[in-house]
Amino acid sequence: MSKYFNRSLIPIIFITAALFLNSCAATYTNSDISGEIFPTVEGTSLEGDEIIIPNHFKGSSVLLILGYKMDSQFDIDRWLIGLDQTQTDIKVYEIPTIQGLFPRMFSTFIDKGMRSGIPKELWGGVITIYADGDDLQEFTGNENPNNGRVILLDKLGKIIYFHDRGFSVQELNNLREKIEELKEL
Repeated sequence: MSKYFNRSLIPIIFITAALFLNSCAATYTNSDISGEIFPTVEGTSLEGDEIIIPNHFKGSSVLLILGYKMDSQFDIDRWLIGLDQTQTDIKVYEIPTIQGLFPRMFSTFIDKGMRSGIPKELWGGVITIYADGDDLQEFTGNENPNNGRVILLDKLGKIIYFHDRGFSVQELNNLREKIEELKEL
């Protein structure tokens, strides 16, 4: 290496390249996917388990909260806090959904970063989608990517509730009503 190259710049170079390449990612128009069957996508939990969604959840209703950017975490956290504070009884999974080839190349690095900020006992509830990230973002739309995509699946993988406009108490109550309706079936 040259005496003029500073090794401490390597992470900055990678992050800058990742941000540049991510800015080249496709934008898809948001659409209401309520009533549709959730597409089959492959992901990996932070525990390292390979998971095929929605097959993994067949037989039980679940709530998926998809995040398309790191900044989505703010909205996701509001949903999680609201669900916890209202003692909503449903299994919830965070689904970071990352678009593009470059992030896939650094999935180990990205997952390690997520693990460092999430308590180990919660790793099973975080399933990262890399290879199918573009397809999933196209399915839901990714305009306003800071908003989480809140998706309630029934026992067969059908989307019973979908919201992509950010947390609100009214929407939390609407979601809770849909969850109660599922319990009555």
